[in-house]
Amino acid sequence: MNIFTLKYFGIFFLVISFFSFFNIIYSYYFNLLSNLSNYFLTFGITFIIGLFLIIFKKYKYEKINLFERIVIVLIGYIILPVAIAIPYYFGLNELNLINSYFEAISGFTSTGFSIFNDLDKLDQTLILWRSSSQWIGGLYFLFSILLLIDLFDENLKRSLTNYISLNSSEIFKQVFKIIVIYVSMTILIFIMLKFVNVRSYEAYNYSLSIISSGGFLPNDNFDLTFATDISKVVLSISMLFSFFSLFFIFNLIFFKKKNINYLSEDINILIYLLIVIILSFVFFNYDNNFLNVLVSISSSVSNIGISFEKVPKNLVFVFLLLVILGGSFFSTSSGLRVIKVLTLIKFSLNNLLSHSKPNQIYSNKLSLNRIGANITDINKYFFAIIIFIISLFLISILLTVSNLDFETSFKLGILTIMNTVNSEMFDLGNLDFYNFNIFGKISLIIFMIIGRIELLSVIILLKKFLFKN
Repeated sequence: MNIFTLKYFGIFFLVISFFSFFNIIYSYYFNLLSNLSNYFLTFGITFIIGLFLIIFKKYKYEKINLFERIVIVLIGYIILPVAIAIPYYFGLNELNLINSYFEAISGFTSTGFSIFNDLDKLDQTLILWRSSSQWIGGLYFLFSILLLIDLFDENLKRSLTNYISLNSSEIFKQVFKIIVIYVSMTILIFIMLKFVNVRSYEAYNYSLSIISSGGFLPNDNFDLTFATDISKVVLSISMLFSFFSLFFIFNLIFFKKKNINYLSEDINILIYLLIVIILSFVFFNYDNNFLNVLVSISSSVSNIGISFEKVPKNLVFVFLLLVILGGSFFSTSSGLRVIKVLTLIKFSLNNLLSHSKPNQIYSNKLSLNRIGANITDINKYFFAIIIFIISLFLISILLTVSNLDFETSFKLGILTIMNTVNSEMFDLGNLDFYNFNIFGKISLIIFMIIGRIELLSVIILLKKFLFKN
């Protein structure tokens, strides 16, 4: 095993140990001692493993290829939730191993499916642990984008860095930026929520969930927490932090004209978002509930999925479509990515027009991009959509076999692949994951992981194992 792999996993085991230590401090401070031993156990295991992997020097550094990087990311999504599942398994007698792992995977992939039906009965430290698992998973996802950057086209790479091939110093620079910005934006969301008088405990949990595009809530009083108009507006804005690129605000502050490409994707998706909001205001602004719809729009495009109970049921298809499109290339949201879909649509239209006017030359560049998409990039986008369709078909069938009706299976399949929580805006708020059969839970676990790795990487894995030559 490569030394990079050991250190990579070691870092995230130490991150888990840090949050378990935070839970220990919180438990002592508020005298919530029922699960204290479980956090000590988690802290001890993750700290020892993480420290060992960091200082272990038997293996030498070797350059790893794209396939190996995909495997590293995939293994991380499998083994790290095992450590996260420890407080669930030992803290609640009614939870078996599969339920504990399901909750851990759901948090780590920032999906938000929960086996807990009554959050008010949970220990506060477990609520914190659920929210922390999402934050850790969001950070892991951002790091995985750096590892898998060769899957993306040159234009999207340029939105991250001027260097197409990342060397060790450039990786360190980007990792440092990611950590600083990710933590800073989490704190900013917390401050914004405090501004609208959300309790500190709830604001902390919401900030961890929102920045990571997670769907775990700290309580069952979401509608009451954000009952005022100003709180709904602030919530909508805060959820867009995980829709735009993590570096969007950073690039705005340090903007240089020659680096316009750093902003091009975010400007394009901003235009897309404004069009969606304007159309929704014009056509769906009835019963004076547009702010509820606005929250749902922000939640859908950022793949968070949380919503109020009173959301127009006739907009389910619209919200699902927004979920599928997703957000920015370098954000914690999932989805096919807006820019990829727009580029693919423009390429398709250009090819149709070229048959009617063969002598005309059409550009595949979006208006704000300097670099156009070549045929290799178009093929990547196309295959990603094909893999999404195949994955959706498979998960829908598997969930139907698990005794769900087809409509529910289809909608839940979309949310699973796009790592978006089930809620009232998808008419799936009453799903009981605790009583799902084992086959259904395993199916959801597999496709939550598939949804979190770049869909194109699935093709590379299949090619490696099915076509040896």
